[in-house]
Amino acid sequence: MRKKLCRFAAIATTAVLAAGALAMFAGCTSAEPEVTITYEFNGTEYEVEYKLSRSDAPNTVQHFIELADAGYFDGTCIHDYTSTALYGGGYYYNAQNELTEKDYFTVVRELEEAGDPFTQSVFYTNGDTKTPLYTVYGEFYDNGVQNASSRVNVHSKGALVMYYTDKASSSKGINVTVTRNDGGDNNDGTAEQSIPYATNSATSLFYTYLGTSSTSLDNKYAVFGKTKDFNQLQALLDAVAEAMPEDNEDTDEDESSPTETSESIKLDTLDHQDFGDVTSVFESVRKGGEVVTYNVPKEPIIVKSVKVTKY
Repeated sequence: MRKKLCRFAAIATTAVLAAGALAMFAGCTSAEPEVTITYEFNGTEYEVEYKLSRSDAPNTVQHFIELADAGYFDGTCIHDYTSTALYGGGYYYNAQNELTEKDYFTVVRELEEAGDPFTQSVFYTNGDTKTPLYTVYGEFYDNGVQNASSRVNVHSKGALVMYYTDKASSSKGINVTVTRNDGGDNNDGTAEQSIPYATNSATSLFYTYLGTSSTSLDNKYAVFGKTKDFNQLQALLDAVAEAMPEDNEDTDEDESSPTETSESIKLDTLDHQDFGDVTSVFESVRKGGEVVTYNVPKEPIIVKSVKVTKY
């Protein structure tokens, strides 16, 4: 309903009612939007509230909200569970209970064709032609963003982070055109720049950071939010820990951890399929279908929904 009101406010902006309509529209967005992610584990739901930061990562926040509003994340799962992070947003369990990569590019293009909003920030430029790539501009230091000292969020316990998988070394020379919401104020002052695809290739993957020590990951990934109350997430983590079998002589060695079940899957097999002339440019991006192994709980953690509660 809130999204519909925001759209109404934008449509209602006319020359006659400019002042009032603009005020109404301004109320639809805030510096710190909020989302609630509902996780499901062993039949129990865990609602975790996150506060996002437009000042830290405006493109990333907008991208995440649009995916959430479209229901993109609903029914996906935590596909990698480590001592320092919960990774989600890109995989689901199919009817055969197999971990499966979600076809991000096909889904978001269909959403756009159906009229759902999708803000583009990364393009492949060939002469006078700019082709949208449906990824999001990487708002972090290693990608040229210089606002580290003024960030609201960094990698601390409960940080919400946009993730992208490493690309093949042969893709490092592939540049894309990025559009910055900040007009380049935190960079070199240029709103559009040509920079490597490898660091501007994030799609839907995200993780919640569980570590407590400082890390250089701040330079490599965009932190765009944080849990409002980490205890909400801790309840889920405790439930996963409690699901561990008792450590006794009758327990098999591979039953000692809830995350020792591993899943091997080919990485980035769906990157830019059917993008016409652009496809051949990105053939080398996928690491040749490199197989990676993820740690998953024996009982899956399902991302039941991601709902925007404050825009």
